[in-house]
Amino acid sequence: MLGVVGRGEGHQRYSARGSVMYFKALAQQNGGDFSLMERTLPPRGRRPPPHRHTNCSEAYFVLDGEVSVVVEGENLNVGPEGFVLIPRGTAHTFGNAGDVEARLLVIHAPAMDPYFAGLHELWNRDQPPSPEEERALMARFGMKTE
Repeated sequence: MLGVVGRGEGHQRYSARGSVMYFKALAQQNGGDFSLMERTLPPRGRRPPPHRHTNCSEAYFVLDGEVSVVVEGENLNVGPEGFVLIPRGTAHTFGNAGDVEARLLVIHAPAMDPYFAGLHELWNRDQPPSPEEERALMARFGMKTE
């Protein structure tokens, strides 16, 4: 599983809320230290519920488009090559409020790729999950919704 992983490639591919996630680094590759994904966000797509990670920090590095990140109630518009760090315990959500697809790198430390496997399962059934189902999954992985 080592080697170069290119644009639009990953060791694992998940999708949820209209977003596609290519995992460049998985927990199983580094003892759970971190996960790294290339994520696309569709224009005006659904955002995750505002939440706090109790067990990891998260960071975004925007590659293309513009990503709207809300951190502790403050709205930040982040364009290409912009970086946002979300320390553990910080309330946040994010999405693409623009008219074109956005693409970003997302890192979680420690790794969170098992959560995204579960999110993929929820969103790839016959019917989208209820908000309660999505919040229950988040809670199982140490996220507190606002």
